[in-house]
Amino acid sequence: MDRHATALQVAAAIRAREVSPSEVLEHYLAEVDRLDPVLNAFSLRDDERARAEARAADDAVAAAGRDGTDLAPFAGVPIPIKDLYDVEGWVTGHGSLAVPEVPAEEDELSVRRLRGAGFVLMGKTTTPEFGAISCTECARTGITRNPWDTDHTPGGSSGGAAAAVAAGMAPVGHASDGGGSIRIPSSCNGLVGLKPSRGRVTSRVADIVGASTNGVVAIDVADAAALLDVLGPLDPGAWNVAPPSARPYSEEVGVSPGRLRVRLCVDNAIGLPVDPECAEAARSVADTLSDLGHEVKEAPPVWPDAGRFLEHFVTIWNTLSVLVPLTDESKLEPQNAAAFAASRLTDAFGLLGAEDALQRASRAFTAQFGPEGDFDVLVGPTMSVLPPEAGTIMAGVEEVPEAPVMNGVPMACYTALFNASGQPAISLPAHVSASGLPVGVQIAAAPWREDVLVRLASQLEQARPWAPLPEL
Repeated sequence: MDRHATALQVAAAIRAREVSPSEVLEHYLAEVDRLDPVLNAFSLRDDERARAEARAADDAVAAAGRDGTDLAPFAGVPIPIKDLYDVEGWVTGHGSLAVPEVPAEEDELSVRRLRGAGFVLMGKTTTPEFGAISCTECARTGITRNPWDTDHTPGGSSGGAAAAVAAGMAPVGHASDGGGSIRIPSSCNGLVGLKPSRGRVTSRVADIVGASTNGVVAIDVADAAALLDVLGPLDPGAWNVAPPSARPYSEEVGVSPGRLRVRLCVDNAIGLPVDPECAEAARSVADTLSDLGHEVKEAPPVWPDAGRFLEHFVTIWNTLSVLVPLTDESKLEPQNAAAFAASRLTDAFGLLGAEDALQRASRAFTAQFGPEGDFDVLVGPTMSVLPPEAGTIMAGVEEVPEAPVMNGVPMACYTALFNASGQPAISLPAHVSASGLPVGVQIAAAPWREDVLVRLASQLEQARPWAPLPEL
């Protein structure tokens, strides 16, 4: 089996009975045995439970072949779960030493949906404490490293998932994104990372006013689209739900996007300098889009006021994990102890005021997109920097608790805005730097227009195939 096979390819091989779910699982577990001692992408393994699930999938495949029973679309395909989310029977570590070591009593909704699609849960992947920073390093699990160059970070907070997929330890990885945590690791690891619209993929309780959403890090656009179909069913119990798509997103792959108005902007909303290779990657994608017949214009959109946006976003961001059960608050890492302290100083007026300001800014910003706006999609770098060296984002945390958040801003200065606005955005692996590190390009669309992103991303993928993932 190709060690960088996509989830759809693995599912097709199982369905064709070219390989059994148990054989597939053993292949990936062997890769974890071989590679994870260096990369440190997995926070929890339960191989025997995964083997039991694979054997059940073996039986389902046999039954489907024998009597024609329906087979789940991803029957027998392994997937790891990001360790911020509950899996029944497994401890949810949150990357923290301060949480109870008690197995979860039920699956998070996204986990339930993945199970329903036939996936075999092969373990849990690393995350920084509470997923609050843009690298994947914490006292609970240590440093997770980038398979392209282990001196560098895989990004965060879904860095464990991205490292696992890029290294060939899993065909696809469950992930989540509250400020860039799907798109940043995708950029750092040469993967496709689609952040859905607010309300598209629901959770039991919406995190940070719905700015955070579940998704996956994937090898190609087809997997990203197919997993969005799995993760995004209509949820009548959620407070905020995106309108249903006209058809499955998997059916948008390869469909012509038509001639789109593309706005290119290599600068970011807060004016941070941009690495020349990040800017060049975005311009190169824009050139390809122009060659494909799209109308491309380079100019900045009307950004929200940077100072006010950061102030209000951080007010809400500080509340990210205040409801996570703790056993010993003294074991919180300094950046999160500071966030908890800041949250306690924020009253209802301050929190609701921040939400009000971000909603007003989002309404003005999103009005520029779509048929009644100035452009259909916005193209720019995913990050303003190449993947930093491991350890640099956490540098200085003992002296300045907020340092990891501030050190990570150059990684998130393009992504976080679309969490606040709730728009869909995708990072594509468009470039490899002279130093051999992946560089992502982000494309954002109007609210609820994941279909536009899937069509356009698959068109780009066909026109300029992504660089091969590392052979380790």
